[in-house]
Amino acid sequence: MTRTRLVVIAGMLMTVTACHPGPVLDRDPLPVGGTIAGIVATSAQVAVPGRTVAAVSTSTGRRFEARTGVDGGYTIQVPRGTYRIEVALQANEMVVKQPEETRITRSDVDASRDFVIAPRVRPREP
Repeated sequence: MTRTRLVVIAGMLMTVTACHPGPVLDRDPLPVGGTIAGIVATSAQVAVPGRTVAAVSTSTGRRFEARTGVDGGYTIQVPRGTYRIEVALQANEMVVKQPEETRITRSDVDASRDFVIAPRVRPREP
C-alpha cells in the first residue's frame, strides 16, 4: 500500500469515530434488583441443558427468561420484587421439586433455586 492510501484510510477512520454520537444508553433500564440462579436436573441427578426457565413477577406478570447451560444451570437478572419460577416441561414430564416464590431486594443473589424433573408416571390400566 502506498503512503497516500494509508493516510486516506486513517483519515476516514478518524472521521467515522469522531462522528459517533457517544455511548449507547439503555433508555428503559431495569431497576436495580438481583439475580436468581439454580440448576435443572432429573431425579437421577442428570443436568438438563437447553431448558427455558422463567421468573414471573407475582405483582405485574412480567417474565424474565433464560435457558439452562450444558450443566443445567441458569441465571436470571430481575428487578426488585417477588417471583414465581417456572421451567418448561416436555411431554410426559412433571416437576418433582420446584423453588418457592423468591423475593429479590437490592443486589440479592438468590442461588439454589433448583428444579428436579422426572417422567410422568402413567397409571396402570386394569
